[in-house]
Amino acid sequence: MLARIPHKILLSAVAAVLLIGAGVGVGAYAVSGGSKTVVKTVSSPTSSSTSFTSSQNSLGVGQIYKQASPGVVEITVTQGSSGGNGFFGQGGGSSQAQGSGFVFDTQGHIVTDQHVVAGASSISVRFSNGATYKATVVGTPDASSDLAVIKVNAPSSLLHPLALADSDAVQVGDDVVAIGSPFGLEGTITSGIVSALHRDITSPNNFTITDTIQTDAAINHGNSGGVLLNTAGKVIGVTAQIDSESGGNDGVGFAIPSNTVRSVVGQIIGNGSVQRAYLGVHIQTIPSDVASQLNMAAGVAITSVVDNSPASKAGLKGSTGTQVVGGEQYATGGDVITAVDGKPVASADTLQNEVAGKKPGATVKLTVVRGGSTRTVTVTLGSRPS
Repeated sequence: MLARIPHKILLSAVAAVLLIGAGVGVGAYAVSGGSKTVVKTVSSPTSSSTSFTSSQNSLGVGQIYKQASPGVVEITVTQGSSGGNGFFGQGGGSSQAQGSGFVFDTQGHIVTDQHVVAGASSISVRFSNGATYKATVVGTPDASSDLAVIKVNAPSSLLHPLALADSDAVQVGDDVVAIGSPFGLEGTITSGIVSALHRDITSPNNFTITDTIQTDAAINHGNSGGVLLNTAGKVIGVTAQIDSESGGNDGVGFAIPSNTVRSVVGQIIGNGSVQRAYLGVHIQTIPSDVASQLNMAAGVAITSVVDNSPASKAGLKGSTGTQVVGGEQYATGGDVITAVDGKPVASADTLQNEVAGKKPGATVKLTVVRGGSTRTVTVTLGSRPS
């Protein structure tokens, strides 16, 4: 069996472009030995015995399952003996692991998490009726958002695309359901609510995935790449991580928002890869009340600068020390970014979103405070490294 070390996601005042803590990936449930629990799929009733808070446009849990489950698939990945990737274990010989995915379009594109298919030598997709097809990876999976696209040559009768909702419209307290294959138990549905929004989690390549959706719907190993749905049966997120001391569901799961999915998947299918702008700094929000106590500018402090990055080449400076305010450690002595192209940035998330909205090669003007003096620094953004 696959041994996992529990991690906690950092949700403190510190926010970094490159590293913001770590979550437990829930993508690949390791298959050991020759046995596997098999659950017979039973058709849902026309009306659900369990329903959400009544709303004219809301469906019951059973209705959502009946509508969406044909579009959710189980993904089995085989990896050779060249070594594990953190989800397949270690040792000689080949190994298998399982995750989830959903049908994106009628051309056979299926969306899943990057960590589900990382290092795969072969991939198979099992539909809700039991039919299994070989799949190939489309383009370059995007580790920065933990999203990947695979493709199957399956008949149109099996391809039931799930519609993407506008994740910006999601609110805390909204009813949601998750469908996937936890522990290889395909077609499993759980329900809950949106517990929080705008959470930061760490991607497989240690960049930050912003604006993820937190839910208390049960999510476990094998759910990765599965869907988080609203009460209209539309995808609001792709399940990716859990925050757990035990390694199992503790009621804190995270889904990559559908608007990120729409953008990333569109680029992978259209261009074969995703290109992101890159500044090359670790950063921390300095709130105005903290700034006044530290006698420094409020904004986004640079805690460190990555060597040979655009920020380094532009002469930006990281912190030289730290001070504690209210039990939190804050970076001091370095540059504080207060605006991008004249637009104020009061938080690390805002700065990161501003950079993410640019293309590699774009030039930005940063308003920077150093030692009480304000200046403008022009930076040519690079391409985010893998």
